[in-house]
Amino acid sequence: MKKLSLLLVALVSSVVIGSSAFAAGGHGAAVDKVHMNMSDKASLQSGAKIFVNYCLSCHSAQYSRYNRVAKDLEIPLWQLKENLMFTTEKEGDLMKTTMPEEDAKAWFGVAPPDLSLVARVRSPDWIYTYLRAFYIDESSPSGWNNSLFENVAMPHAMYELQGVQKVVGKVDSDSHGAIDTHASNDAVGDALGDHKVVGDTIFELSHPGKLTPAEFDKSMADLTAFLSYMAEPVQLQRKTIGVYTIAFLIILLLLCMILKKEYWRDVH
Repeated sequence: MKKLSLLLVALVSSVVIGSSAFAAGGHGAAVDKVHMNMSDKASLQSGAKIFVNYCLSCHSAQYSRYNRVAKDLEIPLWQLKENLMFTTEKEGDLMKTTMPEEDAKAWFGVAPPDLSLVARVRSPDWIYTYLRAFYIDESSPSGWNNSLFENVAMPHAMYELQGVQKVVGKVDSDSHGAIDTHASNDAVGDALGDHKVVGDTIFELSHPGKLTPAEFDKSMADLTAFLSYMAEPVQLQRKTIGVYTIAFLIILLLLCMILKKEYWRDVH
């Protein structure tokens, strides 16, 4: 019995530690907290637009269909056809890239992964940090690198939105895990001026993009929310059903307590 108890304690501890490391992006990497509202349809629609325009040319989402996305995110079909359907003509088709896998391997050295379940493989905080952590690196084959995923083969697909940033230092902190990026940027801004913290890296924007840093962060939060939706489309309904289920169980509990009191009234 004692051995069984020790085994259960060890198992629970390993799950907790593993979950913490996974949420941090693995290897103790510092990541920023992303603030998402999965019931905000405007945010999800914005994320879908960014995904189709900047991600779908290389990455597929082969477990998602255009018409399901349109239905869940309340996008009219005419807008879906006009603004989101660039790789197919049928509403019920899967969201696949038109880039041949052989060409992708020749250009990038590896085929870009499917992004349908990336929010389950990685945490939303990791994705949000990764999307904002690209910097110019002349030693890299693509000319870009990423402070969260060093030597990644992917170039910075959204540099025209963010601009070009370079690494100027690291945050001197012993803590790892999810970091409140707004608080970090306030602290570093007071000390270094116009710099930005992403994860544990300090960046300087050498060439501005079409969006301000705040607007770009908001766009990446929208994209992260859309990727989280694609990883589990039913979560939009699941959370609502969960609230109704809890409410039903509470009402049932009250009725059972009243019934028990009435049933045992004569006995007591």
